[in-house]
Amino acid sequence: MRTLVHLSDLHFGRVDAAIVEPLVAQIAAIAPDAVVVSGDLTQRAKADEFRQARAFLDRLPRPQIVVPGNHDVPLYRVWERFLSPFGKYRRLVDNELEPQYVDDEMAIIGINTARSLTFKGGRINEEQVEAIHRRLEPLDQRLMKLVVTHHPFDLPDDPGKSDDLVGRARMAMETFGRCGVDLLLAGHLHASQAGDTADSDPHGGFSALAVQAGTATSTRGRGESNSFNALRLDAGEVVVERHVWQPEQLTFAVERVERFRRTEGRWRDLGPARPIKD
Repeated sequence: MRTLVHLSDLHFGRVDAAIVEPLVAQIAAIAPDAVVVSGDLTQRAKADEFRQARAFLDRLPRPQIVVPGNHDVPLYRVWERFLSPFGKYRRLVDNELEPQYVDDEMAIIGINTARSLTFKGGRINEEQVEAIHRRLEPLDQRLMKLVVTHHPFDLPDDPGKSDDLVGRARMAMETFGRCGVDLLLAGHLHASQAGDTADSDPHGGFSALAVQAGTATSTRGRGESNSFNALRLDAGEVVVERHVWQPEQLTFAVERVERFRRTEGRWRDLGPARPIKD
């Protein structure tokens, strides 16, 4: 069994300072086997914001699989946006934009969907899809395979929001299906949800469990409280535990726990489950 913490949309530069210490403490209490961060570490891709994000990451458990988001590309500094869009990210956070972690139970592949030519949306290109195939195809089929991006490939709870999906999502999902990808972890929308991609059926029935994380620390909640996910992975079963900020108690508390099991090629919602940590 493996336990992950899934954070997203930190947005240093627009952070609620009261959240940071309780968040670090809550993650330490969960004691995850890995921490995943699905993009938007900063608000405006400024050097000081990247430094703050790096300092925060340094306080979290390792290994860490971190990918950039669209806010990590400079918006108004046009020369930097097009000539060195990830220069500060590489120098101050991590030189690797598409990290990978593999152990004897799981494989986590990071993909960079942020682009200079789009202000908000994300894309994936053919070279990335080919690289994904090369990274995933040789792996032991018994491993649980996870793909981490900032922009979602599918939104089972909101199938009509096609504008929020990664450009060329169908091309990528076909490769994911051939490689046996089990989970898709993403952010971008500042909203939490989880469901089987086959439920919305935009990709020929390919079944993966799509898990969206809300914003962990940003003041830009878009109507949803700050939150993060803890996931327990165990032999074809996934428990998704949503930890939500409680401002009155100055702590995070478990609000929702969902349990999914892969049965007959689909991820079935088994209903509520017990928290990872009581």
